[in-house]
Amino acid sequence: MNKLPSKTKTAPTFRSEAKEREFWESKDNDATQFFDPAKTSAVTFKNLKPSTTSISIRLSDSLLDGIRQQANKLDVPYQSLMKVWLTEKLREAAKG
Repeated sequence: MNKLPSKTKTAPTFRSEAKEREFWESKDNDATQFFDPAKTSAVTFKNLKPSTTSISIRLSDSLLDGIRQQANKLDVPYQSLMKVWLTEKLREAAKG
C-alpha cells in the first residue's frame, strides 16, 4: 500500500529563541503548514496569571485612611482590598 505524503512540513530546529521568533514572525512562513489541526488538543493553563497594569489614582487622605483601617481589620493589604471591592462593584454593575 502506498503511504500518502504528509501535508504538514517539519518545523526546523533553531539555534536560539530569537531565530525561532524571527522564523515564525516572517510573512514568508505560514504556521498552518507545520501543524495538522486534526492532531491538536485543547490545553488548560491552570497557573496562568492575568496580566496587570499599574495605575495611579488620587484619593483624599481621609478615604485612603478609611480603606487602610478596614484592610487592617481584615488583616489584608489595602491595595488587595481595593481590588476586591472594585471587582465586586464591577460584577454588581454588570448584573444590573
